[in-house]
Amino acid sequence: MPAAFPGAAFRWAILALALTAPAFAQTTDQVIVIGHSTQPISVAPRGLSVSLGQTEFEAINAVNVEDLMKYAPNFFVRKRYIGDANAVPGFRGTHSTQSARSMVMIDGFVVSDYTGNSFGFPPKWGLIGPGEVKQFDIVYGPYSARYSGNTMGGLVSITTSEPEGPEAFATVQGFSQPYRQYGTKDTYSGYTVEGGAGSRQENGPWSGRFSVRHLDNVGHPMQFSQLTPATGTGTPVTGAVTDPDLITPTPVGGAYAPDHTVQDQFRARVGYDFGGWTATALFTLWTTDSNTLKSETYLRDAAGNPVFDGKVTVDGKAYTAGAGLGQSLTGKTEMLAGLKLAGPLAGWDTTVNLSHYWIDKLTARRSTTYTTGIDNGAGTLSVQGATGWWTGDVLAVRDFGAHALAVGLSGNLYETAQDNFTTANWRSRDGAAFSTGTFGRTALVSVFAEDKVSLSGTLSLTAGLRYESWRASGGGICRQVGAAPVCQRYDTRSDDALSPKLSAQWEFAPDWHAQLSLATATRFPTVGELFQGRLDALGNFDPNSFDPNLKPEKSKDANLILRHDFGDVRLTGSLFWQDVKEALFSVQGFNRNGIVTTSFKNIDKVRQYGAELIVEAQDVLVPGLDVDVNLAWIDARTVRNDALPASEGARFPRIPEWRVNGNIRYAISDTVKASIGLRYASRPNTDLAGTQRGDTYGYTSELLIVDLRLTWDITEHIQASMGIDNVNNDKAWVFHPYPQRTGVVELKWRM
Repeated sequence: MPAAFPGAAFRWAILALALTAPAFAQTTDQVIVIGHSTQPISVAPRGLSVSLGQTEFEAINAVNVEDLMKYAPNFFVRKRYIGDANAVPGFRGTHSTQSARSMVMIDGFVVSDYTGNSFGFPPKWGLIGPGEVKQFDIVYGPYSARYSGNTMGGLVSITTSEPEGPEAFATVQGFSQPYRQYGTKDTYSGYTVEGGAGSRQENGPWSGRFSVRHLDNVGHPMQFSQLTPATGTGTPVTGAVTDPDLITPTPVGGAYAPDHTVQDQFRARVGYDFGGWTATALFTLWTTDSNTLKSETYLRDAAGNPVFDGKVTVDGKAYTAGAGLGQSLTGKTEMLAGLKLAGPLAGWDTTVNLSHYWIDKLTARRSTTYTTGIDNGAGTLSVQGATGWWTGDVLAVRDFGAHALAVGLSGNLYETAQDNFTTANWRSRDGAAFSTGTFGRTALVSVFAEDKVSLSGTLSLTAGLRYESWRASGGGICRQVGAAPVCQRYDTRSDDALSPKLSAQWEFAPDWHAQLSLATATRFPTVGELFQGRLDALGNFDPNSFDPNLKPEKSKDANLILRHDFGDVRLTGSLFWQDVKEALFSVQGFNRNGIVTTSFKNIDKVRQYGAELIVEAQDVLVPGLDVDVNLAWIDARTVRNDALPASEGARFPRIPEWRVNGNIRYAISDTVKASIGLRYASRPNTDLAGTQRGDTYGYTSELLIVDLRLTWDITEHIQASMGIDNVNNDKAWVFHPYPQRTGVVELKWRM
């Protein structure tokens, strides 16, 4: 596959084809979709598309809703522990912190957080529990004009079950993880309780459904405290752990406190049918309380007493101990409200969505050290201001002979604000003194048209065009300088983009299907990328922390898919290519205090291409044995980067060259089923220059995880299961440690 297409030629060729596509013959419904879902895919299946349903779900140890996708082709979720608030999805060559390159929807409502672009801005998975999910649909790449440039990585659509009559369900789960790393030897456990009920009037217009979910879990430590070299002498200590493979190989003195997370969710959905239309209202309340109060030190003085911080001596060398071992308390309340109307209008099937997500409360308190934590001493306080988003869209579709036309309008407004304070008592807001603050908003308005044309009974062509208008405004940053805060505000910016799309699908022989998709896409900067930098001690812009003039990233994409059915075996091959100019990326550094320094920059050109092979087989060798396995090869590289020439030619960080996901399911009997899951990723680079490759804390490592699950249908309504994730106890890293071996037990009841 070529390294690059001619830029303007590629774009205008797609546009020309989109505007001149002929129309004749009858329509065809042939689409290429991976998976066993019995329901039609809920999103436009352009490019590689996956639809997952109950067949796949029952073979997965799913505690959080994002677990339901863990074996999808060339896909991953950066989930560090059960209840992780920073679980970012990744498609193919998408870095695990590029959260703004994905779009996630629940019942058509966008739950992606585009106030930033990093692990700190994941989709709002916690707005729903796994017990309500009917279907997961995943589309790789920006090949449909219906969706914004944020689908440069891909799109995830979650569909929940609609009540057909009286119904109810309840699920109880328990899980436990024996964890061993450095000097930490402990077992971390938790549980979830989920339940709900719904009904639909037999001869009336109303339907309703509600659910509640409670999660309580203690995760393993996310970071480890390394000693910082110092001068002079300190308290002689023992217990420090030496790891020569660390990026900065100073002794490890302790573990940051595990995150004890308690989450509660309430979700209500009401439907009303009238005159051929359906109105659906959705409301979700999600609260999270977490604390990190139990940091662990490995250091002991001569009397055997624990030493958490201060100057120490290890093997005759002086260090400062305690970096990062402070305590913290975080409370958050989040809400989502949405309204959907769907029905016929002047011969068009029309859908209107409007939703609003907002953070009602977010406060984070942290002590400066472990000692100030236990003594209720100095610390910091972060308070979220007006933060959230509005999204709305109108979609109208209609068939005109051989044409299936879709037109639409969409818009969103994202805004965020955060103030940071220093405190004399970290648990209290009393006497809080302002230190820094950031704020800003972005808006995007788009229109699109897409036409699927049947050229014969076996050949169809879909051409689309999307126009997007973007605006960033109200941005600024503040810092306390002397006796008063100093604020710098940014100029309002605006930009626009035109993105043509083209996809051809052809059944060129019995049981042979091919699809070629081409696209361009533009992903505009988020509030966090533009505005959330910092000022220096004098109140001036720190150019190393941010760039309010970041350019949007623009991609050219291509995907060729070929499928053949061999009876009970289906093979799908896929070749993909993406070229991104002005790629937006958070350049990260790791210092010996365990602090990640970041700065968003434009990278001149990043390119990825690769191949995927997907095997779906039923009744393999023996009845009841089904196999889904997929293999991917990815070559993602920085082609040009004037800001860091050393990165040119290096593999893009955190993107493995090889990835394998798979799931084997076997029906032992009509009521007992067993499954094996596999996730593998080869060792990638950790940094842009490709100089950091390792398999310990601070790196992104190779990963090989095997999962087991056994399910028993005790009665028609009661199901019990037990499973082990990471049964081989692979110690893998994504800077932070991934979970080690974890046991899960589950009991379900459904009316």
